Amino acid sequence: MTDAADPTVVARVEALRTDLRAHDRAYYVDGAATIPDAEYDALLRELRDLEAAHPELASDDSPTQRVGGGFAPTTFAPVEHRVPMMSLDNTFNPDEFLAWAERVRKGLAGDGEPPPVRWACELKFDGLAMSLRYEDGRFVQAATRGDGRVGEDVTPNVATITELPDHLPGGAPSVLEVRGEIYLPVSEFDRLNERQDAEGKPRYANPRNTAAGSLRQKDAAVTATRNLRFWSYQLGEVVGGPELNSHASTLAWLSELDFPVNDHTAVFDEPEEALAWILERERSRHDDDYETDGVVVKVDELSQRELLGSTARAPRWAIAYKFPPEERTTTLLDIEISVGRTGRVTPFARLDPVFVGGSTVGVATLHNEDQVRLKDVRPGDTVIVRKAGDVIPEVVGPVVADRADDSEPWPFPSTCPCPVGSTLERAEGDANTYCVVPASTCPERRWQGISHFASRGAMDIEGLGERTVLALTRSGRVADPGDLYTLTSEELLEYEGFATISADKLIASIDTTRSRPLPRLLFALGIDHLGPTGAELLAHRFRSLEAIAEAPEDDIAAIDGVGPTIAASVRTWFDDETHGSIVDKLVAGGVATDRVETEVVEPVLEGMSIVVTGSLEGFSRDGASAAIKARGGKSPGSVSKKTTAVVVGAEPGASKVTKAEDLGVPMLDEAAFVALLETGELPPSE
Repeated sequence: MTDAADPTVVARVEALRTDLRAHDRAYYVDGAATIPDAEYDALLRELRDLEAAHPELASDDSPTQRVGGGFAPTTFAPVEHRVPMMSLDNTFNPDEFLAWAERVRKGLAGDGEPPPVRWACELKFDGLAMSLRYEDGRFVQAATRGDGRVGEDVTPNVATITELPDHLPGGAPSVLEVRGEIYLPVSEFDRLNERQDAEGKPRYANPRNTAAGSLRQKDAAVTATRNLRFWSYQLGEVVGGPELNSHASTLAWLSELDFPVNDHTAVFDEPEEALAWILERERSRHDDDYETDGVVVKVDELSQRELLGSTARAPRWAIAYKFPPEERTTTLLDIEISVGRTGRVTPFARLDPVFVGGSTVGVATLHNEDQVRLKDVRPGDTVIVRKAGDVIPEVVGPVVADRADDSEPWPFPSTCPCPVGSTLERAEGDANTYCVVPASTCPERRWQGISHFASRGAMDIEGLGERTVLALTRSGRVADPGDLYTLTSEELLEYEGFATISADKLIASIDTTRSRPLPRLLFALGIDHLGPTGAELLAHRFRSLEAIAEAPEDDIAAIDGVGPTIAASVRTWFDDETHGSIVDKLVAGGVATDRVETEVVEPVLEGMSIVVTGSLEGFSRDGASAAIKARGGKSPGSVSKKTTAVVVGAEPGASKVTKAEDLGVPMLDEAAFVALLETGELPPSE
């Protein structure tokens, strides 16, 4: 074995690392390989052999550690951003964009004439915002955006992205924080799905979600196989850097430091010129090997940015121009129905999968019986599919000219699709159809209710997904949420997909929920019309689950913000003997029923205007409005250019949905609304 102190060995190791980093940049950043793959592999093998023979020379930032593992499992520890990672305000049409540009000019004018403003344009990548920290020229940390103030440490996983420099050139700042977007190339996404197809596994939904899942792998070696990429576009904290006066010069400097900077950037003297560039990028949005969902326009001069400042959540000197939803045609294979936890029956279209709005859509809601009849869509039809607000897949209607001569209208089923096959009922004047047998009787309602109990906004049982819930309920082991608290690791090992580690983790996750606050437990029970806000009001009034169970309906209705509809629903739920049994199981399982904390609701919706249309399962109309206002937002009754988002429930107002589509306002389903209330963040475009 060669002596580790031998300067010849040390020099060879450093030379190999330098050469391999240069080849990585040429291949991944410049798109031009400088040596054949075989020669590259030979250099990598030589370096790996030298490091194995001389462990004292091993280094976490060596090229041998960037592909294929060697990193410690990621713990996702919290990271406080020294400079907040703010959100961007959105605009969806030319008029809104030009109005924003005019506000910028007026904001810089003061009492005089507006100064010249230059507008820097860059693509809005459909990926995950990331902060990279370098100290004394060495990569030391990667953190997700999180809530803008605190993110998650994903350093080992991000270190597998081979195009990122692990060492900066001489003269780099003592502290440099580079911000940008991690993404999965479309070609890599297609490759992953081809592998899934070959192995008979479910396909990944879209590049962004797959990238997010790749970054959250506990083993960085798995992340390394995903070939994630990065675009840099902003600076965070910098100590000892050069004097930069514009965004354009910032991007040029980042490129000099070997950070990937996208070629599709431009600076214009007039906003109308910037708008023309935006519209051109919209037309060519699928020409590149990455997904984009808009263009970000920033004031180019950094001193002007300081004058403009920021709101509580977004800079005034930047805006995201979001591309409008896309439409595609595909075949409607069948119309099926699903039964929710409340018994409401929802028809949905089973589609020949089609790529639209940035993701593959195979299922789209049809809302209710009347909507199916109104749209007159039938199995076998060629249909138009749209991602409303780039979020919710929907069937717009049929291409009647392509319809088969023997086509027949689809009849709405009269029986539940579950094995019980109970009769479905639709009350006079109600647009919705229901399975009215108890959740304890209907398997469809049963597993949906348990999935809701385990969901993020409720008890948040990590690892208890729908597939596991279905397996547990179909086997008869779990009939209601109370049964979860008697599960054992040994029992879980009998189910497909569980090994000792995953079984122990799920049991540990269930155990942590025994101390959840009472409002979370109340919401998790899935009581009709009782959303998070109503659950908080009940918990703070009665202080325990037992007291709520005994409370007279009039006392519940008297709570400001609750009202008679929620009160009747709560009283009905607790009067059901089967529900009493669930409560008894929860108590026996050690679930806290009287933990009420004084909770300060953060104003996460400050500056937002959220319109709610249609009926929601977890909120009354007043309850949804109260939840928005409690978090600093506005809840108007109509859609306008000032609307931030529209929450779309069952039977939405047609005029509100149409107006939202015309203005390009994002539309959210109930799950996204609950997440918005919790985080203040709109869901990313898929």
